[in-house]
Amino acid sequence: MLGIYPEGTRSPDGRLYRGKTGVARMAIEAAVPIIPVAMIDTHIAQPIGQRVPSRHPIGVRIGEPLQIAAYAGRQDDREALREPTDTVMQAIAALSGQEYVDRDAAQYKHQARA
Repeated sequence: MLGIYPEGTRSPDGRLYRGKTGVARMAIEAAVPIIPVAMIDTHIAQPIGQRVPSRHPIGVRIGEPLQIAAYAGRQDDREALREPTDTVMQAIAALSGQEYVDRDAAQYKHQARA
């Protein structure tokens, strides 16, 4: 089992941003399902810029496994990677209650700094 944050970076504003397709690529290559997991209140336990986490309870919500067998052998197909990635992000949004933004978080952060 491997845990990965599909966004590739911390959310700059608490919303859930578009996932990177690496999660789908790894799952397709390994022929395993993706299990969506939402982490709750991590922004309170360790705000951006804080080096050491505060003592604050963190919630974890685990969704149903997402089967990706239909994408077998398509780990180099951009569309085949985007579809399960978007599905897992929608599942995380439903589990967490976060607003979903169909935009790359790293690009958003970079533009906000400029």
